[in-house]
Amino acid sequence: MHDLVIRNGLVVDGTGAEPYSADIAIDGNQIAAIGEIEGKGQEEIDAAGHIVTPGFIDVHTHLDAQIGWDPMLTPISWHGVTTALLGNCGVTFAPVKPNDREFLASMMETVEDIPKDAIMSGLSWNWEHYGDYLNELESLNPAINVAGLVGHCAIRYYVMGERGIDQQATEDEKQQMAEIVRQAVKDGAVGFSTSRFLGHYIPDGRHVPGTHAEHDELVEIAKAVGEQGGVMQNVTNFGSDFESEMELIRKEAREARVLFSHGTGRTNSYGDKVEELIMGMRDEGMDVNAIAIPRSSGFVTGLQAYLPFRGGPWSELADKSFDERLAAIQDPEFVALLVEHAVATGSLISADQIFFLGEEDKPNYIGGPKESLQAIADGLGEEPVETFIRLSIKTGGKGLFTLRFFNQNIEAVAKAISSEFCLPSLGDAGAHVSQVMDSGWATFVMSHWHRDTGLFSLAEVVQKLTAAPARIIGLSDRGTLEAGKKADINVIKLEELSERMPEIVNDFPGDAPRFIQKAKGYRATVCNGQVILENDRLTGARAGNVLRHGR
Repeated sequence: MHDLVIRNGLVVDGTGAEPYSADIAIDGNQIAAIGEIEGKGQEEIDAAGHIVTPGFIDVHTHLDAQIGWDPMLTPISWHGVTTALLGNCGVTFAPVKPNDREFLASMMETVEDIPKDAIMSGLSWNWEHYGDYLNELESLNPAINVAGLVGHCAIRYYVMGERGIDQQATEDEKQQMAEIVRQAVKDGAVGFSTSRFLGHYIPDGRHVPGTHAEHDELVEIAKAVGEQGGVMQNVTNFGSDFESEMELIRKEAREARVLFSHGTGRTNSYGDKVEELIMGMRDEGMDVNAIAIPRSSGFVTGLQAYLPFRGGPWSELADKSFDERLAAIQDPEFVALLVEHAVATGSLISADQIFFLGEEDKPNYIGGPKESLQAIADGLGEEPVETFIRLSIKTGGKGLFTLRFFNQNIEAVAKAISSEFCLPSLGDAGAHVSQVMDSGWATFVMSHWHRDTGLFSLAEVVQKLTAAPARIIGLSDRGTLEAGKKADINVIKLEELSERMPEIVNDFPGDAPRFIQKAKGYRATVCNGQVILENDRLTGARAGNVLRHGR
């Protein structure tokens, strides 16, 4: 008798092969057989009318802190993700000297909007070196698998101290950093991460350590990573120094696999050039890949969250609780003050880039220009601020809007994620928790880019969410459905698949707020042979492992 049998599903195995009907038998944490399974299972899932896929792999998260108090790793565990990669953007918590813990926590707060107090109180900090950090993650017994990158910011500060923030490393310091990275990968890190993005700061306003590091420093590190078969993750500075950043990627790619963050902006001014240069590198045998958020993204705003207007009575409104805010916007005199101030000063972001997510449970992420706050207001003959207040009242204060900062050109997004070198990802789970919510990106890719638009075939979209990222970060035992592979599996009702509306909860240490987003359409998610989610609800099973490079 098998431990678990998934019957009658349409198997989409992650290899890119055409889907086929089959049963899947699972024993322990492995797939035992795929085909017509005669023997019964101790547990069975009837997958008739469902697709059966490998578990999704999220290669860009910042769950490094949240795992300490939320081992269920929500929201991504609601969206079919069975493996999460931590440690992106160079901001990690190891290596660290005892006196430097607060610096790393403060940096994570300013870069990723994760409260410092939550980080300090929610983690044990019982480590110094990266291998010990992975041991700590293992002791937390997460619901899904986690893998980690060792971050440039932590390494630089560990080796150089205060000088690591904004000074260049000596030759000896470069070698020290390379050796630390080499050892970290030996201890299980799947690679190294760095950020050169000028929007990443430490509390005093300086850029995070490593932002302006010389190319040869990264090349030395890339050599150490490549020797161990790891991956180099880059957050680039394309907007300010495109040619230099592309040259750095080329230099790194001569030594190791490279994974960089890609975006299209509003005009996609450099998208075609990126594709030309990257495909040229790949033609030369370099293993260069990118990830991009698969939709327009930015701040989530509304009465229950970040307000799109500032100053005067809006600051007074921001200081109130949600119930107080809701009451205040129903006071005609106070509303008049809000409108007067907003009209006189304008919003922080143009109203033509603010979009209403709708009144249904399923958020609308693809609204066109006619669905912007500005367009809705123009159609009603009122100011955008009046429309914002009216919709807030109409929805009982629950109405949400998005301020589209990133990837505003949806056609360019489609082209980018269709490229051979680029995967949909970059949901930033665990980061910007009270401002941004893109953690449901995998559900969006399946529902929008496959089912609703046909941009990808079923085989193509599943491969982009499973086998492709598994290969890039060096996971050879999962990412496809094959006998002998680890049993990370989704059973999905494709026609019902959707993201739920984001909502604010106060479940971080100290009751700090964050957005969560649930999903609809997941009949089951299996991690290492255990059902961790059933009918869109977590079972409480904590079946994840720390996936260490080379093991």
